Formats: sequence, structure tokens, C-alpha cells
Amino acid sequence: MAISISILAVITSLHLIAFVLAIGAERRRSTGVVVPDEYDERTYCVYSTDASTTYGLSAFALLLVSQALLNGVTRCLCFGRGLMSGSSKTFAVFFFVVSWVGFVGAEACLLAGSARNAYHTKYRGWFGVRDLSCASLRKGVFAAGAALSIVSLVGSILYYWAHTKADTGGWQKHRNEGLGMTNNPTTFQGDQKNSEFEKV
Repeated sequence: MAISISILAVITSLHLIAFVLAIGAERRRSTGVVVPDEYDERTYCVYSTDASTTYGLSAFALLLVSQALLNGVTRCLCFGRGLMSGSSKTFAVFFFVVSWVGFVGAEACLLAGSARNAYHTKYRGWFGVRDLSCASLRKGVFAAGAALSIVSLVGSILYYWAHTKADTGGWQKHRNEGLGMTNNPTTFQGDQKNSEFEKV
């Protein structure tokens, strides 16, 4: 199996777009301000835009599509043809694990961050009470998702490259073995002599 530039381009593009969306989600986290209720003495929270939730879920979906594409092409390492033993197979297994660790970590951060960012508290307490704050997502959750998406990208590309190299190596070896047996003059002459002996 040869390396497909189009598959690499799609996987890279999806990861990079997800990275940009995760950074955008981090920069536009929803924040709340405590304001007094005009009808009574209670206070409530007024939140800014929920763009981070949209960005985070979009990045989550893009990473999911990318991972599904990669593992569909490579048969998730376990269900395809056997790979040739050697350094390429070892690298394929190692970067397969790296790809999944980065993917699962990024998805967890993006999903948890999106859910937390969408959570809005309403009433916080009675007017005049100090030290009130509105629930909001802490800094760094979406940024961690962005960083892990890059880890997933690197792992995915190197895993696909190593998997393809190991798979192609196995095909070339079997093909060369078949050609060697066909073109071996000693084997051909021996078979011819045996055939003549049987006729006699």
C-alpha cells in the first residue's frame, strides 16, 4: 500500500482546523457578571457569548472524523493484513498509541470544556453579599485540547507513514520471493529433468 498524499492532506487539514477552533474557543470563553435583579434583592449572572461551546464541539467533530478516516484506511492496525516484522512495525504500533492518546485527551478536553462553558448559573445570592462569582470555565482547558490535537496530528501522520511502509515492505518481499523462484534456472532445469525421467 502506497502513501496517499490526499489522505495525509485531509488528516492534516482536519487536525489543523480543529487546533485553530480550540484556540478560538480558549480565547472566547464565556464569562459571567453578577448584576442585581431589578425586581427583588437577589443577584443573577449575565453571561457573554457561547461561541466557545460551538468552537469546541466543532473541533471535537473534526478530530473524530480525522481519526475515523485514519483508522478506516489502516484497518485500526488490528484488522488489516499482517505487517512485516521490524522497525517499521514497531514504529507503527508506537505511533498508533500516541495517536490515540492524543486523540482521546483532546476529545475529553474539548467535550468537557464545551459542556462546562455552556453551563450558566442564574441566581447567585442576595444583593449586597460580597465575594459572589458566576460559574465559568477555567483557563487552559481548550488550550490543552489544542495542544493534544497537535500530538494526535503528529502521531497520526507518523503512524500512517510507518504502517504504510511496513505494509508495502511485506508485499514487496513476497513479490520478490515469487520472482526469485520463477527465475531460478537451477529450479527450472531440475523440474525439466524430472519431467523427462517420468516420461522414460
